[in-house]
Amino acid sequence: MSSVSLGIPAVPTRGFGNISAVEPFPQAAHRELGNAQLRANLGHATHTIRDKRLRVVSELPDWEALRDAGSAIKTEAMSRLPELLTQFEEQFTARGGTVHWARDAAEANRIVEGLIRETGSDEVVKVKSMATQEIGLNEYLEERGIAAFETDLAELIVQLGHDKPSHILVPAIHKNRTEIRDIFLREMPDVDPALTDEPRRLAMAARAHLRRKFLSAKVAISGANFGIAETGTLGVVESEGNGRMCLTLPETLITVMGIEKVLPRAQDLEVFMQLLPRSSTGERMNPYTSLWTGVTPGDGPQNVHVVLLDNGRTRALADRHGRSALHCIRCSACMNVCPVYERTGGHAYGSTYPGPIGAILSPLLTGVEAEENSSLPYASSLCGACFDACPVKINIPEILVHLRGEDVDAKHGRAAGPAGADRAGAKSSGRRRGLPTQMDVALGAASWALSSGDRLGLLEKGLPVARALAGRYGKISRLPGLGAGWTQSRDIPAPPSESFRSWWKKRQKDAPPAEGDGSTRGPATGGAPRDGATEGEAQ
Repeated sequence: MSSVSLGIPAVPTRGFGNISAVEPFPQAAHRELGNAQLRANLGHATHTIRDKRLRVVSELPDWEALRDAGSAIKTEAMSRLPELLTQFEEQFTARGGTVHWARDAAEANRIVEGLIRETGSDEVVKVKSMATQEIGLNEYLEERGIAAFETDLAELIVQLGHDKPSHILVPAIHKNRTEIRDIFLREMPDVDPALTDEPRRLAMAARAHLRRKFLSAKVAISGANFGIAETGTLGVVESEGNGRMCLTLPETLITVMGIEKVLPRAQDLEVFMQLLPRSSTGERMNPYTSLWTGVTPGDGPQNVHVVLLDNGRTRALADRHGRSALHCIRCSACMNVCPVYERTGGHAYGSTYPGPIGAILSPLLTGVEAEENSSLPYASSLCGACFDACPVKINIPEILVHLRGEDVDAKHGRAAGPAGADRAGAKSSGRRRGLPTQMDVALGAASWALSSGDRLGLLEKGLPVARALAGRYGKISRLPGLGAGWTQSRDIPAPPSESFRSWWKKRQKDAPPAEGDGSTRGPATGGAPRDGATEGEAQ
């Protein structure tokens, strides 16, 4: 068994790989909004999935109790993570498997490459895996002469199209069937030139393409939906049977699993096998659920490995406000109800993890002070639909607000404060503070005005001027500088001709004294008790 320190380090490891945006979200989203076909594809797909989910969820009278149970199990797992990972390694090793530990994406990629080299193979088949997408394993292996073939249909479409996934569950959700046919005709060798865009024909073409790979591959790579500490068991759920082929036929099986996927007990699967299929595909159960524990002589892969991946997860775990993001079971329910995701698609987020969960998970893995991910916490209307849909009750809106606060602190160079303490004593690195921005000036002016009633009253005298700017239609349609982003899609109604404070002051001045006001009050001391209080009673 390996000797690994599992405690939270003073400076948690930052995550790297395909979890960093290459451009700010507003810029990417603006470009994607111009793709009418993308919006049509997303609108149809997300509506279909969430309608199916609502139907199957409504069948369970104890759905909310299941959500509570799932949340409680994941909370326990995160609170006991070092202990559970040690237990998992002991059990997995005792059953003939080998455990490897990877601090980050680079280390995980090197480990996987080395294991493949040991077999003498130069190609592998892959089960759909978010963890391997996160670390950029396919690209890493390709650069070193090892071909990795995706066997999930949607992942295959993305790979052949030289594209990136845009959804956790349905990676090719942004493609319609005509686009898929064109990709197959262009990229698949020996495909029938008369291939149509009928879904059954497309599936048959993919099946013929992949069957040769399944039968010849000596090495398979998978992710894991769950790792059971109690028994050292790994689990994968999928809908097509390709996973079953990869997990049973090759001689060598390498699994890359994020450390947050560990569960304490096998019995915990009872909860998640109800939550996951209903929340993800709108099904009552997964068509294929594969569980394996180490090596079984004469049955399945005989050379079994698991790479336990950190890549920023201990960093997220150290944030007491954001650590519940690690509870995610990758069901994508939050994405299917998100109005922002539905209109912009997954590519706008620039990460393997798009949508609401990506808007919190990616910054937590890399640190929100990382410039490339600092805009992601703002990619939300904070409507709360994601929280209502999440099967393990991750309060995504609350974490978004927390990360926005951390982003402001980092940008303006303030001390970490309580948030810094949350990160196991690590101080916020912050960004070097430069010249004041328009927001700095605006907030500074607001702070100056609101800290004094006299100053606020002085500014209120300018209300008639602001009202005049609204013109005859009583609205301000265009503002310069920072305000331009607001008025780009909104009008500001004309301010009142008089402030409430001014109106109240005049009212109090003109109103007659109330009966008994000012004349029946007793002296400051020695007067009769007020409000019916008796002497000696606490006030």
